Formats: sequence, C-alpha cells, structure tokens
Amino acid sequence: MKPAAFDYVRAGSADEAARLLTSLGSDARILAGGQSLMAALNMRLAQPGVLIDISRTPDLDYIRVEQGKLAIGAATTQASVEWRPDLARDVPLLAQAFPFISHFQIRNRGTVCGSIAHADPSAELPLVLLALDGEVVLRSAARRRTLPAADFFQGMLMTARAPDELLAEVRFPLAVPGQRYAFTEFSARHGDFAIVSAAAVTTGKELRLAVGGVADRPRLLRLPADLRGDALTSAINDFAWDLDAQGDAHATAIYRRHLVRRLGAQVIQRVTETTA
Repeated sequence: MKPAAFDYVRAGSADEAARLLTSLGSDARILAGGQSLMAALNMRLAQPGVLIDISRTPDLDYIRVEQGKLAIGAATTQASVEWRPDLARDVPLLAQAFPFISHFQIRNRGTVCGSIAHADPSAELPLVLLALDGEVVLRSAARRRTLPAADFFQGMLMTARAPDELLAEVRFPLAVPGQRYAFTEFSARHGDFAIVSAAAVTTGKELRLAVGGVADRPRLLRLPADLRGDALTSAINDFAWDLDAQGDAHATAIYRRHLVRRLGAQVIQRVTETTA
C-alpha cells in the first residue's frame, strides 16, 4: 500500500518544529528517522495531514553528557549513539541493548527519540530508559517539561506527549560505580521484535527488573537489593502473572510468562553473581 496524501515541511530548528506543531495540532506528525512512521503511513494506520521533518535540524542532533545523564537529541540516529566510543562506559545497559535492535540498516536511519516516542511495548530503547529511571524532555511553543520514563509511557503506542509537543530529548542516567547492568531478549529471529525482553539493574539500595513485549508498555519491578533464593523466584513469578500476558500468533500467554521467569532470572543472576 501507499500512504494517504500529506503535506511535507522541513523544520530548520527545534523552535520552528514546536511552532508548527502548535499551529497544526493533531493533524501533524514528526518525521525523524521514519523507520516506524513510514511503515504506519504505508499501511494507512496513520494518516496525518502534514509531516514535519526534523531529520536535518542541527540543534536537535547531539549527544552530550549533562548533569550525570547522557542527553540525546530528537534528530540523533541510533547508530551515532551505538558507535559512540564511551557508550559502554557511560551507559552500559544501552550498549548491551543496541545489538538486539532490528538490523544495522534500521539503526543507521532510526532515531533514539523516535523509538521512545513510538512507544512500542516490544522495543528495546523504551525498556532501557525505564530500567534506568531515565527522562524525556517535551517542548512546545509555550513550555518545556521533563517527565520520568515511568510517567511518559501510558499504554500500547501511547505516551504523555500532548499533540503540540515535540519529544526533544531523552536522558539516560550515567553508570554509577558499583552498579551492574544486564540485558537480554528472545525473538524468533535476530532483528525481529522481541517476544520478551528483560533488563536488570542493581544498585546499593534496590534491584530493578524491567520487562518488555508482554504488557501494553514496558514494566518495571523494584526489589530489595539483597533478595535471593526462593523469595526472588517467587517475586519474579508474581511479576510474570501481574503483566497479564496475552497469547498471539508468536507465543502463547503461558510461554510468555515462562520467558519472563527465565529471562528475568538470567539477567538478575548476571548483575548479582559477582556482588553477592
């Protein structure tokens, strides 16, 4: 199929993109990498009247360290973040997740902020942002606000972004000495959407387990840092049931719960085995 007719505008700056969103409202969509949006347009799942292209907007194309976080602009491609020399040191969980994201051709064009804004529950980047307690920066012509990832993701392909807001930046907290991170996923083939993905983070105070591909959004479980043995197994099992897994053509609900238990235990073991 081909997309329905639309107008195209190339924004020269973040301010211009925000002004266009304010004037056009819900009839406009932001185009950055287009790796999710173009498929939706071609299948006519999305039919905006105007596309606002920010892919060549200089003040939205950046990667920088600010106030203990890795800040990534809305026009920054996934590949440019993936190949950042210091990524494995600065945000190791993000470095672990990138090889699982589709294929390198997609990462060359797709943007980090675009994946977060699309909010696919099977996508890796929203899961990592949630596991790390990251943030998103939303801006409109009238205001700028920052939301934690837990408040931003609201449902299947649903976020807290208002129609006149641009997701201008995402912020991943930098690694802290003593913390450990692990990521894994299961899919039918490498590059396919994850049937279940899991990330674990251990800090001095808590153990976090984030799971994607099961519920209508990535979900996070916070546990005591010293939880082990049967108590940990029981907590992961309860979490698997709380996700209310649904069966589909790719996996049954029973199998998804099984994967939550197995993958959850694997990533937790990886972050705790040398610190126990």
